[in-house]
Amino acid sequence: MEPPKIKVLGIAPYEAMKNVMEKLARKRPQMEMDVYVGDLKKGVDIAQKNIQGNYDVIISRGGTAEMIGKVTHIPVIEISLSVYDILRAMKLAENYSDKYAVVGFPSITSSAHLLCDLLQYKIDIVTIHNENEVESTLRELKKNGCRMILCDMIANTTAKRLGLNSILITSGSESIENAFDQAYKLCISYANIKEENSLLCEIIRGENSYTFVFDEKQNLYFTTWDNDDSEITDILRREIPETLNGDNYKAFRNIGGNLFSINSRVIEKSLHRYAVFYVSSTKVPMATSKYGILFSNKREAEQHFYNSFYSITGSMQGLRNTVEQISQSSFPVMISGEEGTGKEQIARAIYAQSSLQHNPLIAINCSLVNDKSWGFLTNHYNSPLNDNNNTIYFKNIEVLPSERRKQLLSIILDMNLEKRNRLIFSCVSASQTALPAAAREFVNLLSCMTIHLPPLRERMEELPTISSLYLGNLNVELARQIIGFEPEAMALLETYDWPCNYTQFKRVINELAVITSTPYISARDVRSLLEKERASSSTGSGQAEETRHTGLDINRTLDEITCDLIGQVLSQNNGNQSAAAKQLGISRTTLWRYMNRK
Repeated sequence: MEPPKIKVLGIAPYEAMKNVMEKLARKRPQMEMDVYVGDLKKGVDIAQKNIQGNYDVIISRGGTAEMIGKVTHIPVIEISLSVYDILRAMKLAENYSDKYAVVGFPSITSSAHLLCDLLQYKIDIVTIHNENEVESTLRELKKNGCRMILCDMIANTTAKRLGLNSILITSGSESIENAFDQAYKLCISYANIKEENSLLCEIIRGENSYTFVFDEKQNLYFTTWDNDDSEITDILRREIPETLNGDNYKAFRNIGGNLFSINSRVIEKSLHRYAVFYVSSTKVPMATSKYGILFSNKREAEQHFYNSFYSITGSMQGLRNTVEQISQSSFPVMISGEEGTGKEQIARAIYAQSSLQHNPLIAINCSLVNDKSWGFLTNHYNSPLNDNNNTIYFKNIEVLPSERRKQLLSIILDMNLEKRNRLIFSCVSASQTALPAAAREFVNLLSCMTIHLPPLRERMEELPTISSLYLGNLNVELARQIIGFEPEAMALLETYDWPCNYTQFKRVINELAVITSTPYISARDVRSLLEKERASSSTGSGQAEETRHTGLDINRTLDEITCDLIGQVLSQNNGNQSAAAKQLGISRTTLWRYMNRK
């Protein structure tokens, strides 16, 4: 196989060197070379004009090579001045009787110092670092009696203009040949690296996931994503600061009907740090969260929590330590409480403080899950139940039909889901001791920690504080200036039962803030609105009261309601089956049979 060819741009400081470079290049069939004449700034201009010429390497000499290297990304090889090149010039200068000096860039003067030390020559050696120093340096030497200099091209031209004799230090053919060898080796190494990079890129493109690499300035450094749609890129850019802080990031995003799984890591090199994202997509059976499955990350969960009524009014204060302690463990959690007591917000708070906060929170609302989304959860290979290290929140677990509940428990236990992920459940319950049978089954089989949220009517003494805090927030949101409630108005709020708790209270305060036209919300408005609340809930009041006081949800099968009732009676009798059977008016055998139906 023929050796690979390279394309070279040569920039010589003088015409004679150009001729030598072209002559030597013709002997190398593996090199295609264009050579121009230009010293220092002129050489830089030549390089910039030819930068789009698809050259693999640039070859130049001395200060010109150094200056070109600062303005181009193309590798620059310097034709070094060898000790022999400088020695030849010194030997030629020995025939000159007057005082002379060596003037040049460090590449010349460092070798000159070495030769003078070895040969014990006493010659003035002056180092310059840019072309602006040349004329002043030569004038100073001339003033001190120097009549000739050994120098490079730029100093040679200036010396003649100032009336000084000069000997140009030329590069021998061996120095040029050495530069050619270096250039070829470098280009072959670069070609191997490019080929390796190309191969790795092709391998990465063959993966099921897409790769995005961003630098610290959020510039897209590399990607295997071919789609022009920038939405996913914009989403990733928002996560770069958190990723660069060292927090591995994991999330799910639903974009255009596709569920994107996003994982990130940070790669640190000696000079730069990069945020790397791995993105995979698959069709999902839901277009929005209305089908019961919602994916969110820490920032979204925190934002939802801190903007919630529960957080704004400080309603979590009494539970803060409990939530913090629970969040640090990995055990499943069952959150219970009446409707509207903030169970979902507590779940978000536990997630946001846990060790899995940088991985997704997947909320599954059992009240909204339909057949298609349930099939996705239980049968699809991309189901979040097949993933690891996420927080999965099952909301309203008690409403799942018995068949689905048993299927979910089987999946959790068979797949060790509670060990691979953090599980949080919630259920509607009047008290911690009166959990629905469905919820109690999860608590017992999964060893769940439990947290019960008290209803609003047990915090009536805090109602003025809660109201004031929320009104302050509404004043900002609605651009109002409501000061508070008339005393009678507050008394009416404090005597109302609030069957739907904080959710209902928030809705009522919202409406009062909108309809009031005075600095203080009047008792008349409160009385009128509470009468509407009582009327609208009257048809379901019996069921609500029954559920609230007994913890029973009558919208289920008779067997399920019976199991719930048996569970409550057993709790009241501290697990004594004989006492429970006597209270229920059934035999212990019948009680045992109902208990084993679960």
